Amino acid sequence: MTDITTVGEILIDLTQCGINENGIPVFAANPGGAPANLAVAASRLGAKTAFIGKVGNDSYGEYLRKVLRENRVDESSISVDPKQHTTLAVVTVDETGERSFSFYRDPSADVELSAGDIDVNKLKDTKILHFGSVSLTAEPSRSATLFAAKTAKDAGAIISYDPNYRANLWSDEATAIEMMRAPLGLVDILKVSDNELPLLTGVEDPAEGTKMLSEMGIKLIFVTLGPDGAFFRFGDITGSCPTPPVKVADTNGAGDTFFGAALSQIAKLDSLDELTEKKLRSITEFANKAAGITTSRHGAIPAMPTLDEMKK
Repeated sequence: MTDITTVGEILIDLTQCGINENGIPVFAANPGGAPANLAVAASRLGAKTAFIGKVGNDSYGEYLRKVLRENRVDESSISVDPKQHTTLAVVTVDETGERSFSFYRDPSADVELSAGDIDVNKLKDTKILHFGSVSLTAEPSRSATLFAAKTAKDAGAIISYDPNYRANLWSDEATAIEMMRAPLGLVDILKVSDNELPLLTGVEDPAEGTKMLSEMGIKLIFVTLGPDGAFFRFGDITGSCPTPPVKVADTNGAGDTFFGAALSQIAKLDSLDELTEKKLRSITEFANKAAGITTSRHGAIPAMPTLDEMKK
């Protein structure tokens, strides 16, 4: 059985990595896409992972599949679209390491993922099924993603969700909030950033916001707080863990690394009911450490730590 199967977008992050001698920004073609990032992060930390998505019939698409194979992620359920190109996202980074995104995906291959492309057998043979909100921004990928989540849920999988908000992919904030909230009834584990929590709940306080989400039936919730670490809630059990000090080079992929690291540890459990405050604190500290290492280097997937690095 696969520990974690992710479904959604896989793309190229054209990430700013410097400025040349003529003052022209220099970009590197890094592999990216939040669900693919998470699958790699968890795989590097010892989990057995798989990815379901769609790429174009182009060199970028083949490169992305190669990256997944090299990171021991099962990419056999990736479809190839003969008509659409692999999605590109231009990622600029400011002096603090914070990112801004411009997407070139209207249309592109990841949006064309349909329910017919989904390998149902993969969904029935995974412990955790993970998805994000980028694939909910348009059809047919929206229906395909929700189909995958419902099918996996019915088969007994734990459902994991990251409503990673990208404002320029939505027509307006109200539509984004509506669609980001839509899958919450299926979700067992949720990871939100401190910027996304108010979109889902209307409040900024992690304790209050996660209590509202918990009352909706979501068992485990993480709130990432940037340099301030992360907050967790499992029913009435709450706590927070600081982030280890790190010199930030690039925050791209930090949230995906955090969640991938956390899920890699959760996948070792027979049930979420085994979670205690001590275990949750250990999981959150592990995830914070992994995310911290990622932010100290450039790119998303290329910056993610291995289990050996974590042990050192």
